[in-house]
Amino acid sequence: MDFLDLNEQELNRRKSLKELQALGINPYPAEEFTVNTNTAEIKDKYGKEPEKFQNLSIAGRIMSRRIMGAAAFMEIQDEKGKIQVYVKRDEICPSEDKTMYNTVFKKLLDIGDIVGIKGFAFITQTGQLSVHAKELKLLCKSLRVLPIVKEKDGEVFDAFSNTEQRYRMRYVDLIVNPHVKDTFIKRSQIISTMRNFFNEHNYLEVETPILQPIPGGATARPFITHHNTLDIPLYLRIANELYLKKLIVGGFDGVYEFAKDFRNEGMDRTHNPEFTVLEIYVAYKDYNWMMNFVEEMIERVALRLHNRTNIMIGDNEIEFKRPFRRLPMLEAIKEYAGIDVAGMGEEELRNVCKKLNVEIDETMGVGKLIDAIFGEYCEKHLIQPTFITDYPVETSPLTKRHRSNPQLTERFELFVNGKELANAYSELNDPIDQLERFKEQVKLKEKGDDEAMFIDYDFVRALEYGMPPTSGMGIGIDRLTMFMTNSPSIQDVLFFPQMRPEFTGDKKHEEKEQAEQK
Repeated sequence: MDFLDLNEQELNRRKSLKELQALGINPYPAEEFTVNTNTAEIKDKYGKEPEKFQNLSIAGRIMSRRIMGAAAFMEIQDEKGKIQVYVKRDEICPSEDKTMYNTVFKKLLDIGDIVGIKGFAFITQTGQLSVHAKELKLLCKSLRVLPIVKEKDGEVFDAFSNTEQRYRMRYVDLIVNPHVKDTFIKRSQIISTMRNFFNEHNYLEVETPILQPIPGGATARPFITHHNTLDIPLYLRIANELYLKKLIVGGFDGVYEFAKDFRNEGMDRTHNPEFTVLEIYVAYKDYNWMMNFVEEMIERVALRLHNRTNIMIGDNEIEFKRPFRRLPMLEAIKEYAGIDVAGMGEEELRNVCKKLNVEIDETMGVGKLIDAIFGEYCEKHLIQPTFITDYPVETSPLTKRHRSNPQLTERFELFVNGKELANAYSELNDPIDQLERFKEQVKLKEKGDDEAMFIDYDFVRALEYGMPPTSGMGIGIDRLTMFMTNSPSIQDVLFFPQMRPEFTGDKKHEEKEQAEQK
């Protein structure tokens, strides 16, 4: 179906558009329409200060309309909610010319059109707070038909509930499902609360490159592009870690960034190829300090959004009040899998994985084998906030070795409701050890691990100038928002999640896509 294959209602709207233009009415006027209040303010304050709303100017989208001869009621919706508007023919058409009411309002305006109203607030005879329109102006003609949601006796009809349509046409979702806005308002509150928390500690918010010559700072498959002028490959960043640590080398004591990262990997209910992460690095701290810091930050976020620390995530009540449980990874495996894997080599671990029916492959070394056991047997049990600490060296190439066990690192991940939420280290600042760790990653890549890291020689050079003891932490904003809003899918907390394109401009491709969907 072509983009402009229009149904009867859409054709009628285009006809109305031309009739409006023939009457000299611009359906898309350029001049400013001054708004001095909104629906929420009228509802909240009219009872106490009715005099404030005797000369109001409000704008919104027509959501319903009832015409009764020379008078009518309609409901308009703005960013804050809905309110009823009373329209009387002789009020908006005080002269003999009644075209604005009889033709424009009654025949040429549609549900979905955006209008500006000037008038005053009042209470109707049935006790409903409304706006009495003295002036009405068309601000935007809608050419598409809204999927109007109807309610009767508490039952919802014609809901815009198809998830693919909602994610693909978020603009429609926000119009007809106003509660969706609350999720994104809370997302903004999460970020502002975290930002305020960091600023209170005098840490500096910074920006680092998205296009990078080496995809460093994490083990993930990158997106690759090409810079024509420099004639070099560039990667969309998978993490901003190495750049932020270079700033610690440069003399900042604390830096943080809310960053868009990109990983060319699978998509599911908890992963999107483009995602938002907060990373923070603080000099002269270690991972023990960072655990306390993260606890305090997340507790504050919960209180900011909910005024309490216990919230529901799915069917589980999660308690975000400090302190959180702290459990070493090998102890977790012993507790939940019943096997002590401490000190085991690669072959012994492979035998354990086979015994436990854990799926593995030939590219996996000691660290990934341990991580596979942990993922299969432990993660699902970590419902309440839990810091899993002390990861194998092989899976933590940017982390200091543990001060009491050189086979482990000073790293933690925070798990909530069976999912990883945050990842943090005592940062490796030994340039010789760091270079050797990078070389081990190259061996893993040669073995077939396409998520292994590249060697970043500039980062090693930066460490050679000296980076103070530092702790760093990254936390997924999308997943934190999922938890704090009890949203089951990452697509619910992204305005525009990644989807297969509906319109590409390539006719043959579009026809193929439509045939596959059928």
